[in-house]
Amino acid sequence: MPLKKKEAGGKAHVLLVEDDAFLSNIYKTKFEMEGFKISTADNGEAGLAEVKKKKPDIILLDVLMPKMDGFAVLEKLKADEEIKNIPVILLTNLGQKDDVDKGLEMGAAGYLIKAHFKPSEVVDKVKEVLKLE
Repeated sequence: MPLKKKEAGGKAHVLLVEDDAFLSNIYKTKFEMEGFKISTADNGEAGLAEVKKKKPDIILLDVLMPKMDGFAVLEKLKADEEIKNIPVILLTNLGQKDDVDKGLEMGAAGYLIKAHFKPSEVVDKVKEVLKLE
């Protein structure tokens, strides 16, 4: 099922799956300022449930989280026919080349290392993946 294109005035819906409440709030505020609709989940299980319920346009997914890590969530997302086409950007502090390669091989649309990207750059990457530029 292809993703729906945004109608005039419609907001792209971002789901942020991040267990750090402080960071989550920073990203949430930034995306709202940029005109996005944003939902959050604070662990992998909750994130997966939110995706199935809300069908966001894109998912920002942390890797190191309680209950289910980001790689496990990504694997489940890509195995589900209904939601496998939703782009996922891994947003994490895991910067090892092996982790980056693993995430991209599993189907992530991008891999951003938190320490290297300001929230505004993360917004730019989401716009790029969603072709909103």
